[in-house]
Amino acid sequence: MSKRILIVEDDYDILCILTDLLNEEGYEVAGLNHTPSITESVWQHKPDLVMLDFLLPGVNGGELCRELKNNATTQPLPVIILSGYPRFIESLGDYGCDGFIAKPFNIDAVMHMVERCLSKRPVLA
Repeated sequence: MSKRILIVEDDYDILCILTDLLNEEGYEVAGLNHTPSITESVWQHKPDLVMLDFLLPGVNGGELCRELKNNATTQPLPVIILSGYPRFIESLGDYGCDGFIAKPFNIDAVMHMVERCLSKRPVLA
């Protein structure tokens, strides 16, 4: 059974690149350009890993990460934040994320981070 990844990224080109890359590596990918509720999206897609853009329309991806990390059920789920503003996120803390990828990104770095985060993932009940 392949691992499932949920990506929330408002830039269509980046969403397509990540989806294609991860699909080619054998992952099942659900890509969203926005989500009205990260918790509902997680329950709907049942991912093994979540990737969030930091700046989404009307919402901060870091806050979505914090929402997942503050929920006892979703807390173990690894979350990677992506941002074109790495210094911005460093100044605000990491929101409890398990990984950070700066844009523009290196494909090898993305794969390494995904594999690292998935290898540490405990099984959700």
